[in-house]
Amino acid sequence: MEQTTFALFFGNRGFFPETLIEGARRELQTIVERSGYGALLLDPDATRFGAVETVEEGRRFAAFLDANRGKFHGVILSLPNFGDETGAVAALQDAGVPILIHAYPDEIDKMDFAHRRDAFCGKFSVMDVFYQYGIPFTIFPPHTVAPDSNAFQRHLEDFAGVCRIVNRMKRLTIGMIGARTTPFKTIRFDELALQRYGVTTETFDLADVFLRFRDVDKNIAPYRNKAEYLKDYTSWKGVPDETFSNLVKLSVVLDDMIQEYSLDAVAVRCWLEIEKELGVSPCVILSDLNDRCIPAACETDVCNALVMMGLSLASGKSPACLDWNNNYGEDPDKCILFHCGSIPQSLMRGKGQIVDHPMFAKAIGAGRSFGCNVGRIAKFPFTFSSIKTQEGKVLFYLGEGEFTDNSIQEEFFGCAGVAHISDLQKKLEIIGRQGYRHHVSVTPGSVSIPVREAFTRYLKYEMTEL
Repeated sequence: MEQTTFALFFGNRGFFPETLIEGARRELQTIVERSGYGALLLDPDATRFGAVETVEEGRRFAAFLDANRGKFHGVILSLPNFGDETGAVAALQDAGVPILIHAYPDEIDKMDFAHRRDAFCGKFSVMDVFYQYGIPFTIFPPHTVAPDSNAFQRHLEDFAGVCRIVNRMKRLTIGMIGARTTPFKTIRFDELALQRYGVTTETFDLADVFLRFRDVDKNIAPYRNKAEYLKDYTSWKGVPDETFSNLVKLSVVLDDMIQEYSLDAVAVRCWLEIEKELGVSPCVILSDLNDRCIPAACETDVCNALVMMGLSLASGKSPACLDWNNNYGEDPDKCILFHCGSIPQSLMRGKGQIVDHPMFAKAIGAGRSFGCNVGRIAKFPFTFSSIKTQEGKVLFYLGEGEFTDNSIQEEFFGCAGVAHISDLQKKLEIIGRQGYRHHVSVTPGSVSIPVREAFTRYLKYEMTEL
């Protein structure tokens, strides 16, 4: 994943001690870079003290951002002292990236006129005027925080997640490969609504996939490289050679389409035409795409492909699209999340096993739907979400839970895990009453803060509170 770089802005107001700015420039740059992020700073001679107070100084900083456009993903507006809000507006009203407002804390034994910062108050002034100008900004508690604190480290992590989501998802292209399966009205969506939020949906007929499939040459490098890669990806014990070859060819086709059409994510019609025509289930191919952080949703669920992208960008890890599938005994806060075999191998307890899809075997005959990568989901905390379109808007819900090490009957088909989610029954009721689909997307880690901030503050999605 590309390194996230922050442009560092330092506010100043001459009534307050400007001597604090030089130390803040050094400290913040050091901490940002030590934390694994890039830092971009205005030359200290470009303005007084290398900070911004006046409108003219703000314009110089804006020119600095314009000259470095594409080299930074967010701005950290730091207030070593009170700071001037008018200069900050002139500098950042056209920044075009997320802005984190940070205020230095005062120290109890340094409250004399030479050392008192008053950034606590100055932060309110900057936020107030940004609100008046309609400039979106990010803040995290506590109100003031020292850059060398653990709290600021979490601020950096969360803000980096916000920046990754916003910068990537302002413009996004999702490939819908195949038409919606007729009975699956649960995954209907408004293509024009997504377009208004910068999300383009490119649609492809499965006939195009089948034509491309027939043209794949087993002797070319893409086929050979893909075959070698997939052999090590999971266990193929008992899978016919022809079936393995067909899955390799289908994977090459999808990779080619993703590259040719610059697709950021895909949603695939995974049954029953692929099984009938090619004799395989594409689950393991979707698993591989997700492991490469190319979100790949089942059943042409474009909206969950979209939310998978946001979750993955926030965590820096693979996403998965799952079904809200089963209760777990009598425990009201546990359920089984499952899908046939598209879960990224990296989220599983161990290597999966490719099997013939039992539901399709029942419908079209045995041996024609190998491709499900079955196993169990590993134990880890996760963030979950789902998106829908409604009346021209994009809406989502968001929460956190944990996959447990509770057992599931060995004969349970697919890749599944027992999820513990606090107050689950209330959440399920809201999800159902608000018309969200049976799919839910997850990614490892606790990243609901950056997802919520990016989706609501900058991308303007509307959140359904669970």
